[in-house]
Amino acid sequence: MAWDEWEQLKNQAAQKQSARMQLNQLPADGGGGSTPQGDLTVDQKDLAAIGDHAFKLWEDLGRYGRDAWSSSQTAASDLKTQGFTLGGAVDRVQSRWEEQLTSLLDACAHISNHMDFTKKVHQGDEYYIGGQISSISTLDKGFDGGKGH
Repeated sequence: MAWDEWEQLKNQAAQKQSARMQLNQLPADGGGGSTPQGDLTVDQKDLAAIGDHAFKLWEDLGRYGRDAWSSSQTAASDLKTQGFTLGGAVDRVQSRWEEQLTSLLDACAHISNHMDFTKKVHQGDEYYIGGQISSISTLDKGFDGGKGH
């Protein structure tokens, strides 16, 4: 392969690479076509489901996430005693697993607690809608059984 041919292939690959890495964006004038703004909705049932799933994951991870700890520690200790460097690696993997498991447990607890806290905090909130004051529970009822739902 000649040097010129190699340079040509590199240029073609670079052009393909830059085309793939292009990001779509809105025009500078802010126009977005006919797509309506604000079409993402969430209700209390959705938030409660997220909190429930996070709590269930927290329970299951807490219950089963450390099942291999004892056997891993025993294996690591035995391998180290016999002079295998693999024992240190098994020990390091187990330590890293524990760090990641703890981080995930904390995240699940945070999500679950935040969903519970948010609902309690906003339980008595009032909103001005259509000329009258409505409580969050009134809004919830409207979302749960209103037209189109």
